[in-house]
Amino acid sequence: MAEFRTLLELFDAIPDEDAAIAHFTSVRWRGGAFCPHCGGLKVYTFADKKTHKCAACGSRFSIKVGTIFEDSKVPLRKWLAAIWLLTTHKKGVASTTLARDIGVTQKTAWFMLHRLRAAAETKSFNGPLGGSGPVEADETFVGGKEKNKHASKRTGGTQGGKGKAVVFGMVERGGELRAMVVPDRKASTVQGIVTSHVAPGATLMTDEFTGFRGLGARYTHHTVNHAKGEYVRHYTLHTNTIEGAWSLLKRQIVGIHHFVSAKHLSRYVDEATWRYNRRAAVEGTRVDALIAGADGRLTYKALIA
Repeated sequence: MAEFRTLLELFDAIPDEDAAIAHFTSVRWRGGAFCPHCGGLKVYTFADKKTHKCAACGSRFSIKVGTIFEDSKVPLRKWLAAIWLLTTHKKGVASTTLARDIGVTQKTAWFMLHRLRAAAETKSFNGPLGGSGPVEADETFVGGKEKNKHASKRTGGTQGGKGKAVVFGMVERGGELRAMVVPDRKASTVQGIVTSHVAPGATLMTDEFTGFRGLGARYTHHTVNHAKGEYVRHYTLHTNTIEGAWSLLKRQIVGIHHFVSAKHLSRYVDEATWRYNRRAAVEGTRVDALIAGADGRLTYKALIA
C-alpha cells in the first residue's frame, strides 16, 4: 500500500471485505503461507478464499487466527481504517473519535486501539544505538498536576516528578527512538538501560541529572545544564531531539486522550515510539508495517486484568 497517501485512496483500492481479507493475507503471508497452530508451511485455501487448512495438523483457520484480530467481530475493512488513523495522525486517535468515525461502540474502539498498540510493541531491537550519530537520553514524567488533584490524592510537592510515572528514552539523531516506562529514575536504573541500548564509545548527550554521572567512563558524555537555562552549547550539544519526542508523547496523552492510567501507560508509549520511528515512511507503508507486526492474540480479559 506504499502508493496510497489518503484514506479515500485506500478505500478505493480496497472497496469491500473480500478485498480487505485479500490484503491482510498478502501482508501477513508475504514470506509464504504458514499455519498459526503448528507452523506448517503447506496450507490449502478453500474456494471462499477466507478459510485455510494446514496439511500437517489438519487445522482450519482464517487469516486472523494467531493475530491481534482473532475473534474480532469487526470487519477487517474497519480495522484498516483504524490502523490508518492510528498510524497517520501524529498524536494518535481517541477511542471516542474512532468509535464515531467507523461506527462501533466506544468500548469496542478502545479495545481495538489497545490491540493495535500491542502490535506496535517492539519485540526486539536491531542493535545498539550510537552507530551513526550522537545519542540523547532523558526522562520525562507523566501524571496530573498536583493543584488539579483532589486534596486526598495529593502527594505534596512536585520535586523529581513525585506522584507521577517515569518514562525514560534514548534517541539516535536521525535514527531510532527507544522509550519505556521505568519504576524510578535511580542511577542504577537509568544507567542500566543506557548501557543495554547504547554502544560503548558512542557520543551521549544528557542533562545534568545526577543519575547520569559516571557514564563518561563508557561514553563520550556531554551534558547541558537546564537548571541554569542552558539548552544548546556549540550548536550540537543539546537534548532537543529527545525533548521533541517527549513533546509528541505529552500532546498525545494530554491533547487526545486527556487521561491515561499508569496501568496502560506503557502501551501508549509503545504507540508513540512506533509512530516516531516511522515518521519518514509514507502512509500506506506504515499501515502494512503494523499489520505485519500483528502476531499474538490479546483478549479483553487479559487487557483489563
